[in-house]
Amino acid sequence: MIPVGKGQLAGEIGRRQFISALGGAAVAWPLAARAQPAKLPTIGFLGPLTPSAQSDWTAAFVQRMRELGWIEGQTVAIEYRWAEGRSDRFAEIAAEFVRLKVDVILTAGTLAAIAAKKATADIPIVFGAAGDPVATGLVASLARPGGNVTGLSIQQNDTASKRLELLRDIVPKLHRLAILANVDNPAPMLEVEKVQAAARTLGLEVVPLKIRRAQDIAPAIETLKGSADALYVATDPLVSTNRIQINTLALDARLPTVHGGREYVEAGGLMSYGADIPDLFRRAAEIIDKILRGTKPGDIPVEEPTKFDLVINLKTAKALGLTISPNLLQLANDVIE
Repeated sequence: MIPVGKGQLAGEIGRRQFISALGGAAVAWPLAARAQPAKLPTIGFLGPLTPSAQSDWTAAFVQRMRELGWIEGQTVAIEYRWAEGRSDRFAEIAAEFVRLKVDVILTAGTLAAIAAKKATADIPIVFGAAGDPVATGLVASLARPGGNVTGLSIQQNDTASKRLELLRDIVPKLHRLAILANVDNPAPMLEVEKVQAAARTLGLEVVPLKIRRAQDIAPAIETLKGSADALYVATDPLVSTNRIQINTLALDARLPTVHGGREYVEAGGLMSYGADIPDLFRRAAEIIDKILRGTKPGDIPVEEPTKFDLVINLKTAKALGLTISPNLLQLANDVIE
């Protein structure tokens, strides 16, 4: 047996204490690491209106994400931001999403998508509903978007002529058509061009009403009293936010209105025909699922609507003294009485 001196004994004890402490730390570190939750993939949802105004859209999106295995708060995080009809907030919200380093930005509307694209060339952007995405510069082509942007087009321009045909069924003496549009949004201005072209083929005279802010709406519609037979409202966050005012003023001016979305008819408009927006947001979830699993947005073709809604407000029709034919009522997806 080799004798151990007091110094050696103290050193041995110290070494054992250090190893013991190190072992304890080695056990503690992985436990501490496990205690820190991993960052969930995050979606930045840029809503142009308010939570209540777009509740059907978000509910459809969240439900489809759940079906695909992305459960909010468990396997995915969603950061909601609402512009409340103020297009000047789009750039601010998009910049915030860039600072938050979200994994995908989901937008509704053309201007919101344009703002997101200007804010980042790296974060994938999916527009759940936008006007002509090629003409507005969002994507290079529908089949090959390229870059970091893809999504779903609402084909607002392509359905413009159909809206006019339906309006003529309700207002057979239609000769002079007014068109209300926000001139600061490229999507409705492209729609106006399509409406004007369709109106010419039907022999209709067109009266353009150009607005930029809510304060422009009342004076614009006031000029139509006794000088127009109907009012075409081009879809846009500005007009959507003020849809109750628009329809109230139009009714007061005895003007039947035609719109691109059911929310306008639910707010007192006469008729709408357009893409089923909640269905588009369900499909937007499928695109985001692909992106979160590794597909590049530029490789995902822009999709188009497969479901369209015709909605008629019978209460408004009666107030205007209009009769809706049984055939048209039968075609309608929804009739508000």
